[in-house]
Amino acid sequence: MFTMKLRKVSAAAAAAIVLTLTATACGGDDGDSGSGSGSGSGGGDKIKIGIKYDQPGLGLKEPDGSFSGFDVDVATYVAKELGYEPDQIEWVETKSADRENALARGDVKFIAATYSITDERKEKVDFAGPYLLAHQDLLVKADSDIAEGTDLNGKKLCSVTGSTSAQNVKDEIAPDAQLKEYGTYSECIAGLQSGAVDAVTTDDSILAGFASQDQYKGQFKLAGLKLSNENYGIGVKKGDTATVNKINDAVEKMVSDGAWETAVKENFGPANYKNEPAPKIGQIVQ
Repeated sequence: MFTMKLRKVSAAAAAAIVLTLTATACGGDDGDSGSGSGSGSGGGDKIKIGIKYDQPGLGLKEPDGSFSGFDVDVATYVAKELGYEPDQIEWVETKSADRENALARGDVKFIAATYSITDERKEKVDFAGPYLLAHQDLLVKADSDIAEGTDLNGKKLCSVTGSTSAQNVKDEIAPDAQLKEYGTYSECIAGLQSGAVDAVTTDDSILAGFASQDQYKGQFKLAGLKLSNENYGIGVKKGDTATVNKINDAVEKMVSDGAWETAVKENFGPANYKNEPAPKIGQIVQ
C-alpha cells in the first residue's frame, strides 16, 4: 500500500523500516481471528456470533445473504453494546448438535440460537439471560377445532426426526395421536398446509416464526398450550464470566428501552404469538 523511495539507506536501517511497517500493518488484525475478541472500536475488528440459518422468525439466512429473526436482532443489539457495529459481525451457522463444541473451540464469541438453558448444558458452557421464555405448543390450521392436547387423539402430529416433542405429547397427553416424523420443520409446515398432518409441535417461538412467513400468514394459529418451559439463553465459552456479565447488561438494556418488545412483535406478531414478558436475568422457569 505504501511506495517508498529509499536512497543511501543502510541495510540495518532498511530492515528497521520494514519491521516497523510490518508491525503497524498487522496491529489491527487481532479481532479477526478466533472468536473476535477485539474492542470493536474500529481497525477491522470483528465478532463471530453463532445463530441458526434455517429458522424463520428466529435465525434465517435470506436469499440475498442477509440475516433476520429475533435471535439475530438480540445478537445484533448485544454486539452493539459490546462495541461492534452490524458490519463487524460475522454470522456463523451453529447447528444444535455443534453448539457446545463451537464455543469450546472458540469458533464464536457467543451463540443466540434457540439455546434452552439446561443443567446438562451448563456443565459445558456458561449462559447469559434468559432473554426469552418459550413453551412447547401446537401449530394448527386457522379453522382447526384442536384446542387441547387431548384433541390430538386420532390426529396426525408432526415433528422432526430426532425431536422428543411429539413423543412427549403422545406419552403424556394424547396416547392415540399418530406421530409423523419429517426431516425438517419446513416439511412439517408444508404437511400441515396440505392436510397431510393435523398439527405440528415444537417451541411456540419456532412455530410462530414459520407461521409468520408471507406464504403462510393467516393460515395457521398457535393452540396456546404451554407443554414445557424453554428458557432461551445466550451461550458463552465456559469460564468467560466477563462476557456473560456484559451480555446480561445488554439484554437488560434492550428490555428497558423497548427494543426487545419491538423485536418480538416484528418477528412473531403475524402468528398471533402471545409471548411471555421478558424474563429476568438469571430467573429460570422450571
